[in-house]
Amino acid sequence: MLRKSVLWSVWVGFIAYVLLLAPPLHLPETIALLINILTFQWGEVNAIILSIFALVGVWLLIYSCLLFIDGRMQKIPFWVFALASVGSGVIGLIPYLALREPNQEFTGKKDKFLNLLDSRSTGIILTVFTIFVLVYGVFAGNWTDYIQQFLGDRFINGMSLAFCLFCLLFPIVLGDDMARRGWLRDSQLFWVIALIPLFGPLLYLCLRPPLIESTS
Repeated sequence: MLRKSVLWSVWVGFIAYVLLLAPPLHLPETIALLINILTFQWGEVNAIILSIFALVGVWLLIYSCLLFIDGRMQKIPFWVFALASVGSGVIGLIPYLALREPNQEFTGKKDKFLNLLDSRSTGIILTVFTIFVLVYGVFAGNWTDYIQQFLGDRFINGMSLAFCLFCLLFPIVLGDDMARRGWLRDSQLFWVIALIPLFGPLLYLCLRPPLIESTS
């Protein structure tokens, strides 16, 4: 109950912050930014902003690699919230985290989609992509421009904070996934994965043993 209350509070608090306390929304500039990103006109976009946008997508894929499997064992399917997250990021994800029940088992067969999400190769590809994106953002980005936009633009501010929330919330789903694979939640590995932002979860996807299928 405490976990659910905290998650709903975080969800409401983040929405309230974005709507009431964040910098103003510059809608024409935001639309132009999204068009440039989605039409691959990346030369028009600050590399740091482009990198954060891409890393939010990486986070959604990381969560998907755990939660589509988790959703098979829940009363509510994850795919509804996954679709919502594509458009709203962490705002679409948190309600699933609050509504789901703890579950450390998996019953049934994995289809091709779950096999893809469960594959270590997926984790390796995401890790390589993340390294490339971070190097590009750090060395090609304009940090002064990014700070100004973070302080003055709602979309950039909210997207950046959403990235941080993805990092903070990941331990909530990590323990159950580790237990399904025979790894103890209170192991040292749990804390290594949980406390290293972004690369801890990526390391987990690269190392975790495949989920064992079951019919019981």
